[in-house]
Amino acid sequence: MKIAVIGAGGKAGRNIVKEALDRGHEVTAIVRDASKIDAAGATVLQKDVFALTADDLNPFDAIVNAFAAPFGEEHLHVDAGNVLIEAIEKGSGHPRLIVVGGAGSLYVDPEKTTRVVDTPGFPAMFFPTASNQAKNLDILRSNRNVKWTFVSPSAEFALGKRTGSYKKGTEFLLVNAQGDSYVSYEDYAIAIVDEIENPQHINERFTVVSERE
Repeated sequence: MKIAVIGAGGKAGRNIVKEALDRGHEVTAIVRDASKIDAAGATVLQKDVFALTADDLNPFDAIVNAFAAPFGEEHLHVDAGNVLIEAIEKGSGHPRLIVVGGAGSLYVDPEKTTRVVDTPGFPAMFFPTASNQAKNLDILRSNRNVKWTFVSPSAEFALGKRTGSYKKGTEFLLVNAQGDSYVSYEDYAIAIVDEIENPQHINERFTVVSERE
């Protein structure tokens, strides 16, 4: 399959590029600065996400949005999401849009009254990112023209080990066997590429958790 990864220089993007390449997919890494990425085996497209057009996206089967907005500019998560939605809608290729989302919009109670971002002690510095990623999800849910999937990690999203295994959920924060809400970037990448290869969550959000070892 032809897969484009926006933000391929980041932690999520790099691991998704590697996972997709290792499985034999044709991968294009889309980055603002090609000199800052080592994506051997991938085609590199140096272009800002806000400059991407329908013609840029038409050739792909799936677009992975792993764009990470800088601190202080968290609204760019929403803006970037809107740019991609518009480009896909205007295009002729109709690729799937896979979004690297956040855990903040996951629920922690069965009644769906409290999200992770609403819990006491949620770090204030991460609130703008969480709230804007949640807005991006809300916009996707109201869209009927794009095939999208929003993938929330666990509360702790960290570089670790590729165990090759993960568990999935939908709207609720998950914990692993140790009671930790944790997923490695490496196992998260597996879940992303699995979803691209075998779609299970068209126009849905899902979340993943993995073990540390």
